[in-house]
Amino acid sequence: MTIIDLSVCTIFPALIDSHVHLVMSGAMEPPIRQAQLNCVYADRRKTIAAHLRQHLSCGVLAVRDGGDHNGDTLRFKLDPDNHPLPLVRIASPGRARHAPGRYGKLIGIPVEKGKTLVQSVFDKHSHRDHLKLVNSGLNSLTQFGVESLPQFDEHSLAMAVSTARKHGQFSMVHANGHLPVKMAVDAGCNSIEHGFFMGRENMLRMTDRGVVWVPTAVTMKAYGDYLKSQGHRSDPSFAEVSRKNLEHQLEQISTARQLGMTLALGTDAGSPGVHHGLSVKEELKLFVAAGFSVEQAIRCASRNGALLMGLSDRGELTPGMRADFMAVQAPPDRVPEELHRIAHRIVEGREIDLEAVQ
Repeated sequence: MTIIDLSVCTIFPALIDSHVHLVMSGAMEPPIRQAQLNCVYADRRKTIAAHLRQHLSCGVLAVRDGGDHNGDTLRFKLDPDNHPLPLVRIASPGRARHAPGRYGKLIGIPVEKGKTLVQSVFDKHSHRDHLKLVNSGLNSLTQFGVESLPQFDEHSLAMAVSTARKHGQFSMVHANGHLPVKMAVDAGCNSIEHGFFMGRENMLRMTDRGVVWVPTAVTMKAYGDYLKSQGHRSDPSFAEVSRKNLEHQLEQISTARQLGMTLALGTDAGSPGVHHGLSVKEELKLFVAAGFSVEQAIRCASRNGALLMGLSDRGELTPGMRADFMAVQAPPDRVPEELHRIAHRIVEGREIDLEAVQ
């Protein structure tokens, strides 16, 4: 029996990133991002595997993907050539669905002509883990507080969500702004992704109905940091918008804590400047900046994410749970800062040597 001395360490449950896009990296350079979109599956397979290793390096043992245009993350998960299986658990929707002519091409496909939303999603058998719908545009990076219109009507959303539930699938909905979020919540979705400018009324509604919020605040920090690095080459008004977007999202996160909302930590890793693994560290720090204790933030990144993925035996250091935990040689309040320097990774009761993981 191997005995590991953890007396000088802080231990915490293995983490979960509840919103990623594994086929993309956090590269800012357009040629790199375009190459990742244009490559073949064999190349994307290597990219996905590399990103999973990056997550593992920062203590993440499960990721909830938000979809990709070709459905390659789901294909990777089901790929019989992936032996041994990756240590990091994947949940994937395959391709998200968006309305024709609206935002969503990078993460899914539009509803086909002549089909309803339900028909588009469920006409063919899919091994997806959850349903991903896009019900707004992107959060504006050039104009503060701009809200886009919903992509689907209330009936279509409700039918898609209820059909997903009958198939045993949770539904995650990309939605920013008051009306797109309200419609998704009223439709019975399980989680709101991003939720910029959704407002207190929606937050109260989500609290009452047990809808989980995945804020992805680090996306705005990453963009702001990039603009700072560009200096005189960037439009100063864009930097101001990203700063205000981040501040407003942190205010919403603070309000959510006060209301007792359930939040799950997600980074939107794969977005420009949002790197797999390391962005979990940054999002944890933003939760703390918004008023969460380190322990509360870790719970959002562990137990809450586990329940959102249907992993009932993960996310807590209690009897009956899987023995998945991380250890850092630092006091508890330093855990977010030390995620890139994990001393021990325990997976199902066995220490994992990161260097030996392919």
